[in-house]
Amino acid sequence: MGCPVVHFEIGCRDRARIETFYRRLFDWNINPMGVVDSSPSGIGGHINALGHEPHNYTTFYIEVNDVAAYLEKAGGLGGRTLVGPIEIPNGTFAWMADPEGNVVGLWKSKR
Repeated sequence: MGCPVVHFEIGCRDRARIETFYRRLFDWNINPMGVVDSSPSGIGGHINALGHEPHNYTTFYIEVNDVAAYLEKAGGLGGRTLVGPIEIPNGTFAWMADPEGNVVGLWKSKR
């Protein structure tokens, strides 16, 4: 079995405005930190205002067992590292670009 898609992120400038939009559009529960609980059967995500470029983006995250190793593997296949790996309290993430420039997130949980 392949690596699963486990998370999504929606970037914006005005998080409150975008959270209201998605709450009203899809009836999503969004906590004060921007974490989205879309449904019992869907993947979770979050809405984020980075405060710098890129402001508007959507990214999905794929769970891997070694973020750095997958960045290296992607590079060997024509992709490139954009961000990371970066450790945060609950895991490690990175952004990579595929050979066409599509941005994809990689994720490894600390669990």
